[in-house]
Amino acid sequence: MTTYPTPTRRWTRAEYDRLIELGVFQTEDRVELIGGELMVAEPESPEHYTAIRRSARALEAAFGSGWEVRQDGPIALDDESEPEPDIAVVPGAPEDYRHAHPSRPVLTLEISVSSLATDRERKASLYARAGLADYWILNLIARVLEVYREPVPDPAAPFGWRYARRDVIAPPGRVAPLAVPHVTIALLDLLP
Repeated sequence: MTTYPTPTRRWTRAEYDRLIELGVFQTEDRVELIGGELMVAEPESPEHYTAIRRSARALEAAFGSGWEVRQDGPIALDDESEPEPDIAVVPGAPEDYRHAHPSRPVLTLEISVSSLATDRERKASLYARAGLADYWILNLIARVLEVYREPVPDPAAPFGWRYARRDVIAPPGRVAPLAVPHVTIALLDLLP
């Protein structure tokens, strides 16, 4: 029996944004553009949502004024990627991004249960390729914070880049964001 490859279509960020403008995707659809592919985001369980809210509060306190802590907001990484991390910290205020999504957060945080493998592999590679220096995964399964830093090229990674450094913070550990190294955040302030 002859088999044929399944045709797929890659999307650009401009095409994806146009689909959103046309109403093809709604907020509740929870779709992200990752490397030209449309991916369904992890559903928000009560634990996941609580972790987002606690993390946002802790990051707002740590960063202070002059920073916007975005929850589930798109970031315009490149021509084929517009992920919506659980939290992204960007300079400025909400109104600074009324005409375009931010493209280079100083901190990106994913909260993971069922998406842990994707967050560690595909999203980490995507964020490393974009040069995002501080990527965190709040691993709700192991109840630890995985901190990824130092993006480096790696042809074996999904998007050709990975992080050279991975630190795992367990309770009662603390972590300092690269953008505000004089401030530390307790892991227990992030966990639900």
